[in-house]
Amino acid sequence: MRHVPGHCPGNVLFYFADAKAAFVGDALFNGGVGRWDLPGGDFDTLARSIREQIYTLPDDTVVLPGHGPRTTVGDEKESNPFVAAVAT
Repeated sequence: MRHVPGHCPGNVLFYFADAKAAFVGDALFNGGVGRWDLPGGDFDTLARSIREQIYTLPDDTVVLPGHGPRTTVGDEKESNPFVAAVAT
């Protein structure tokens, strides 16, 4: 389990390395991110959480969001218009 605040203060993800899958709740969607305009939400915190807690997972990790279609860490790092990956 990893703490992924920003959408809400208590958002977490559950990562299953053997299955190469992460359930991320409403932090990250296929081509989008969760709302940050609700009480306790904050875009800067959400973006930092995505970069530090989700984008650090292997690129082939399947991301299973709370809503909508699945994606992968690699696809989101490459094309998510809300949170760009930090170049290494």
